[in-house]
Amino acid sequence: MGRTLQNTMINLGLQNACDEAIYQLGLDMEELEEIEEDAGLGNGGLGRLAACFLDSMATLGLAAYGYGIRYEYGIFNQKIRDGWQVEEADDWLRHGNPWEKARPEYMLPVHFYGRVEHAATGAKWVDTQVVLALPYDTPVPGYMNNTVNTMRLWSARAPNDFNLRDFNVGDYIQAVLDRNLAENISRVLYPNDNFFEGKELRLKQEYFVVAATLQDIIRRFKASKFGSTDSVRTVFDSFPDQVAIQLNDTHPAMAIPELMRIFVDIEKLPWNKAWDITKQTFAYTNHTVLPEALERWPVDLVEKVLPRHLQIIYEINQRHLDHIASLFPNDVDHLRRMSLIEEGGTKRINMAHLCIVGSHAVNGVAKIHSEIVRTQVFKDFAALEPEKFQNKTNGITPRRWLLLCNPGLAELIAEKIGEDYVRDLSQLTKLHDLVDDDLFIREVAKVKQENKVKFALYLEKEYKVKINPSSMFDVHVKRIHEYKRQLMNCLHIITMYNRIRRDPANLFVPRTVIIGGKAAPGYHMAKMIIKLINAVAQVVNNDPVVGSKLKVIFLENYRVSLAEKVIPATDLSEQISTAGTEASGTGNMKFMLNGALTIGTMDGANVEMAEEAGEENLFIFGMRVEDVMELDREGYNACEYYDRLPELKEAIDQIKSGCFSPDEPDLFKDVVNMLFHHDRFKVFADYEAYVKCQEKVSELYLNSKAWTKMVIRNIAAAGKFSSDRTIKEYARDIWHVEPSDLKIPPPNEPREAAEDKTPNGTAA
Repeated sequence: MGRTLQNTMINLGLQNACDEAIYQLGLDMEELEEIEEDAGLGNGGLGRLAACFLDSMATLGLAAYGYGIRYEYGIFNQKIRDGWQVEEADDWLRHGNPWEKARPEYMLPVHFYGRVEHAATGAKWVDTQVVLALPYDTPVPGYMNNTVNTMRLWSARAPNDFNLRDFNVGDYIQAVLDRNLAENISRVLYPNDNFFEGKELRLKQEYFVVAATLQDIIRRFKASKFGSTDSVRTVFDSFPDQVAIQLNDTHPAMAIPELMRIFVDIEKLPWNKAWDITKQTFAYTNHTVLPEALERWPVDLVEKVLPRHLQIIYEINQRHLDHIASLFPNDVDHLRRMSLIEEGGTKRINMAHLCIVGSHAVNGVAKIHSEIVRTQVFKDFAALEPEKFQNKTNGITPRRWLLLCNPGLAELIAEKIGEDYVRDLSQLTKLHDLVDDDLFIREVAKVKQENKVKFALYLEKEYKVKINPSSMFDVHVKRIHEYKRQLMNCLHIITMYNRIRRDPANLFVPRTVIIGGKAAPGYHMAKMIIKLINAVAQVVNNDPVVGSKLKVIFLENYRVSLAEKVIPATDLSEQISTAGTEASGTGNMKFMLNGALTIGTMDGANVEMAEEAGEENLFIFGMRVEDVMELDREGYNACEYYDRLPELKEAIDQIKSGCFSPDEPDLFKDVVNMLFHHDRFKVFADYEAYVKCQEKVSELYLNSKAWTKMVIRNIAAAGKFSSDRTIKEYARDIWHVEPSDLKIPPPNEPREAAEDKTPNGTAA
């Protein structure tokens, strides 16, 4: 979520008033804003997307709740020591959190372990361990519409009789100390992005948020006029009309068997009715196609922690496979491919398959990604129910990612086309009329230059490095992962370095290359990549021949509040994943909206950015998805490129020989070995096209006016990438609710007049 103060002031229309008041108290608002800790409760794109969605849902007047875990320790703070990443705990609650309100009155029990008893009345889950879920509510204000939604995060608490009720031998002190075991559930965020780690604590976290949330939703449904009670029992027929639940990847997939457990075991609904309601309630968003990221929980673990849920999953699978078998008799391979249970070695539950079978809608997050989901990853399921599969291209909130982080550009745009674009970003197309307006071109360039100077000052203060604000700011910030190919950027840096050294007199367009991002603590290769970047920076930045022509900076502890500083100052945005691996990306959109040009592959939302702005207004290079598949068929041979491309060979040989690690010449042998022998992401195959494309970038940068005109064309085409548009599509196509553009009256005005206008809406 990042910081809350400035976002709240902007959405409430109070920023100028607050700035003025603080100024009159002799204080500086910006200094105050810097004191707030980021709420870093997610890993990367998926968590930040949810934050943008909350902002858009409130702005569109949807009655929506965001549910998650109130981690005591969020994503680790990254320190760079001697070029290596070192992790520190993110004790973000140390000084308290003024935005949250504990709601002990809504505390709920969550059960683990135990066993299942089968009786005539149905199944009973007994002898469980209970953990209490304590909700903390954070307000989510819409933009200037007097709407405030809620983000409800659950914290784990041990019940007061924890370890004391069971025939305890009398070690009271130990029993109280053991309360930590229960409360550890919400202690810390697992720091993996795009990687599945099948740990028991993680499974408990996933079930914890699901069980508490579903009880909360059902309590709210029963309290509403729709949860009509027929004598004693609630009638749930209208449940899917009143409740929509969107599963953000498979992490909350246990919600499907959990809702079935509530309906069948507790509310005593017949299975088929329960299953029909469940399917109509859930929809699933897929966020990645990398096989190592797909959640596959061992059956033994689920049986231990959630024995009843395993039985329900088996029952769901049996009925699902019976249906498949009736359509494809005698085709065991078809059954094996579509089963929720993977046999062979340890039996595992494929959570994506569970989500597809248990949802009425499945979507990818960019056109190309949704296509891969439909035609490759889940093709058997899509063949069966093609109408279930959709696309919803991601977006970003223009409040945080333009108004808040780039007020200079936001005001300039408002001067030219009015202020309405903030709620309807498609209005940015009006800027196309100004692409040849010399004054506007100068003003856009001026805003960018001011942002660069400000960021250069920040870098000087924080990193003690002097950088040239007129150099091209070439920025690559995102989680460190092999598929995102920070290594390819690194090879380009070495290539530029070698070219400067070979011909120091030659005209070289000065660059400041900024790379930032966190590596999962257990991801060895990602940590080596960080070390390599820092080792290269060390050599480049201290070579007198290079001077100010090339500087390399590794941005420490990349997070939302740092993104808000670097993105508005960026000239060139690096979006260079191997085609077919980045589901969408959202950083790409933030850079586009803030006046950077994109160098990128035809991957994720880059494809649609090129479609909107015209491919000639992005620096697109490299293999397309088809080329990657073709290369896989014929077999990727890295040596072939190494032998054919002298500059690539030179760069690799320098890494290999210890040019960047003279004290430890074979420090990077693992990296080099990977690039030659098991590079799934084919860095060498795109190197030549990337370097050539970068030459085109430098050439255009020399012509400031032509560059800025291309920037304006990009900003004018960025309207599609508002999360408001994305949420309208979810609302209409999946949740079946109408967004309302109505501004509800403020609390000091009478409500009667507005009462009739309030639409009857589903809660998402």
